Amino acid sequence: MENLKEIIKQCQKNNAKAQKTLYQNFSPWLFGVCIQYCKDRTEAEDNLQDGFIKIFNNIHKFRFEGSFEGWIRRIMVNTIIESFRKKNPVYLVDSIEDYQIEDDEITESTPQYSKKELFQIIESLPPKYKLVFNLYALEGLSHNEISQSLGISVGTSKSNLSRARKILKQKLTQKTNKESQTA
Repeated sequence: MENLKEIIKQCQKNNAKAQKTLYQNFSPWLFGVCIQYCKDRTEAEDNLQDGFIKIFNNIHKFRFEGSFEGWIRRIMVNTIIESFRKKNPVYLVDSIEDYQIEDDEITESTPQYSKKELFQIIESLPPKYKLVFNLYALEGLSHNEISQSLGISVGTSKSNLSRARKILKQKLTQKTNKESQTA
C-alpha cells in the first residue's frame, strides 16, 4: 500500500478517510484470518468488525517499530480469542484423557494436498481443537502462551492440539483412501 505510514498517522488523528482506506486495504486479508478461526462467515464478519474497532481505538499505540501487518493481525487474533472465550467459557476444557500420538514420518509416498484442501480439512475440526491448532501451527504460539490466552491449562492445550492432529490425520487418511479407490 502506498504511503502506509502517512495513512496510519492520519488514522491516529481519527481521520475517517484514512480509516476507510486502511479498512479497504486490510479487511480482505484480515477477513481471511477470521475465517480460519471462526465457525462461519457471520461469526468471521462480527470478529472482523470488532477487531477493526479495536485497531482504530488503539492505533495511537502503534509506534512504527515493527510490522504494522503483524500488529493488526495480533489484534484480530486476540479479538477472536476473546470472542471465543466469552461464548464458550467451559468449552475449551477437555477431559483428562491423554491424546498423545506419535507423528508418522513423512515419506515420498505421502500425498501432497493443496493449501485449499488442507484449510478445508482444518475448518472441519471441532472449534476447541481448531482454535488451539491454529494458534499453535499458524500463529506460532507456545502451549504456555495458548494456555494464558485461552485461560486453560498447558496440559489442555497440548491435549487439544494432539487431538486436532489425530483428527486431521484420520481425515487425511480417509481422503487418501478415497482418492486411491477412485484412481
